[in-house]
Amino acid sequence: MKIKKGHQVKIISGKYKGSKGKVLSVCQKTNKVTIENFNIKTKHVKPKRDEEKGYIKKIEGPIHQSNIKIDNLTN
Repeated sequence: MKIKKGHQVKIISGKYKGSKGKVLSVCQKTNKVTIENFNIKTKHVKPKRDEEKGYIKKIEGPIHQSNIKIDNLTN
């Protein structure tokens, strides 16, 4: 069964092994999924104008589909 947005999944390998989460997005081209509150990356954003300040943004990074399995089929 294909993994879709909104599915509950369990991470079966890697840093977050054994954790459960909800799928936020799926990229079929690269076979990667983004899971809510996992694989958090820090992105530094530069100021666009002189009067603006730069800031640090935290975003979820993608995880390969082979490292997860569907935990619960009910949405």
